[in-house]
Amino acid sequence: MATIREVADKAGVAPASVTRVLGGYPNVSDELRERVLTAVREVGYEPDLVAAGLRRGYTKTIGMIVNDILNPVVAQMVDVVEDELRVAGYGVILANSNGQSAHDLVNLRLLHQRRVDGLIASVADDTNPDLIATMAGLPIPVVLLDRQIELENLSAVLSDHRYSARALANHLIDHGHRQIAIISGATSAYPSRERVTGVLDVMRERGLPVRPEFQVSGRGSEEFASRSLSSIMDQPEPPTAIIIGNGNTAALVGVLHELRRRGVQIGVDIAIAAAEDGPLVSLYTPAITAVERDIIDLGRRAARMVLAQLAKDTLRAQTIVLPTRLVIRESTDWTLPAPALH
Repeated sequence: MATIREVADKAGVAPASVTRVLGGYPNVSDELRERVLTAVREVGYEPDLVAAGLRRGYTKTIGMIVNDILNPVVAQMVDVVEDELRVAGYGVILANSNGQSAHDLVNLRLLHQRRVDGLIASVADDTNPDLIATMAGLPIPVVLLDRQIELENLSAVLSDHRYSARALANHLIDHGHRQIAIISGATSAYPSRERVTGVLDVMRERGLPVRPEFQVSGRGSEEFASRSLSSIMDQPEPPTAIIIGNGNTAALVGVLHELRRRGVQIGVDIAIAAAEDGPLVSLYTPAITAVERDIIDLGRRAARMVLAQLAKDTLRAQTIVLPTRLVIRESTDWTLPAPALH
């Protein structure tokens, strides 16, 4: 890479003059500015933006921690956040935790060392006490993206997962289902924790049995979901309804593959519902009941919130909860036949 001294030699000026031009200092003649900028182009000099930012007290970068970049919903969030921040002149340094709580803390410390100006975090485990303690001491704006940590200095943008989970549980019970299973993501993260809580609360309120063997949580891979469903379906009295409470499309694919392998017909033998809407659930036959939410709005609000705090437009931490909506389709829109009387 070319250096300031090479630019100065090319322009026939002192290195200090190059620094004044590139730093935007006043009282620089047009002739000097043009000589320096011409030399910059000719030698291919690129300023060290990080070093320059540190001298001014900022780096124009935002750190972003995500739970699992292989999750299509997470990838969409990253895309939206990056677009929003780019327009505002900020770059994004992305750190993926691969669903591991330990990686959250490593990523958090790494981004802090990189001197990011702010942080948007959608961590794998928002209950980790070490992570919470570290976040409490961060001197930069932090916005949690669909994660919940009770700290006064953290803002958050959340989806109302519990509302739609309750609506789904009531819908299934109203259609005759009494044995309901849920395969979720790790409940150490806000979305799955809220979904599971919503479903189980309704089941208890309506007097249904809550069977521990019908509740499985873990990282939303196809293998995990397939293996979990196999274990559930091998029970002496298998469920009549399955909720895929993990937003990763791979989890839904694993469930569908296992049901097909077993010859179980969705909408006839079993009801299926998904925690996230998308092309797969709406185009599948029969179409699958799912929860709809505005991922674009979620990402934009998180990005704008951290920008507002950086601009000192708002100094108070705040939490925004965005609505979710249950979209009922053929996979659950049928009534389970009443058991035969003996």
